[in-house]
Amino acid sequence: MQNYLLDLERELKYRNYSSRTIEVYTTCVTFFLKYIKNDISKITKDNIIDFIFHLQSKNKAPKTINLYKEAIKFFIKEVLKMNLDFDIKLSHEAKKLPIVLSNQDIIKIIEVTNNLKHKLLLSLSYASGLRVSEIVNLKVGDINLDELTIHIKWAKWNKDRITVFSQKLKNDLWKNILYKEKNDYLIESERWWKLTERTAQIIFKNAMKKAWIKKDASFHSLRHSFATHLLENGTDIRYIQELLWHSSIKTTQIYTKVMNPNLKNIKSPF
Repeated sequence: MQNYLLDLERELKYRNYSSRTIEVYTTCVTFFLKYIKNDISKITKDNIIDFIFHLQSKNKAPKTINLYKEAIKFFIKEVLKMNLDFDIKLSHEAKKLPIVLSNQDIIKIIEVTNNLKHKLLLSLSYASGLRVSEIVNLKVGDINLDELTIHIKWAKWNKDRITVFSQKLKNDLWKNILYKEKNDYLIESERWWKLTERTAQIIFKNAMKKAWIKKDASFHSLRHSFATHLLENGTDIRYIQELLWHSSIKTTQIYTKVMNPNLKNIKSPF
């Protein structure tokens, strides 16, 4: 089994997949191989379908199951060079509206965060619409203080993009990078190591708790809030699509449902 996993990792690296994708695909394929007892001859339509049913019985979300399907499909086609007699179709995912924090929520979260590094982490993630993986990987050389822009490198799907940040953060960023080299991480841990995604998420959850905000929000809600608030301020949706680097405008349009002003102006008959 180990040789197959090494071949998978090698193929993914060769195609420039991100380290996160490599980790996810390897994990998914590992579980699948264990399910078929590491017997490649058991890779059949029926066994793949049984494995999907097995995941469903474990109450795995459709989004998670789709990751397994994509990983298995890649492994079979690109690593084993096998041709299946059927297509592995993705599961239907329920379309949920993103959890968006209000302007007051954002202010509270930032104000209750006393640690300056943590405050910058949350402020910049909201101000620039960053994913948690992007903020922890930001380096000093990615920041352009003069133009108030950030160069996001190796973002989702290995695509670079440029996003903006607020003039209000310029001084805090300047103080943070003053004595650093361009290849140093912008925000490190307390021991000057790279900050982990998990740590960033805990920082956000602690700030939510301290601010007494009861919404079912995650770190990614800062990015959702960035997009929604830009829309509310009249920014063209195509500019928002570019800042978020959505491949389809349909993905960005989900935020129009969150901030629909016509709907919010309707008064309940109660």
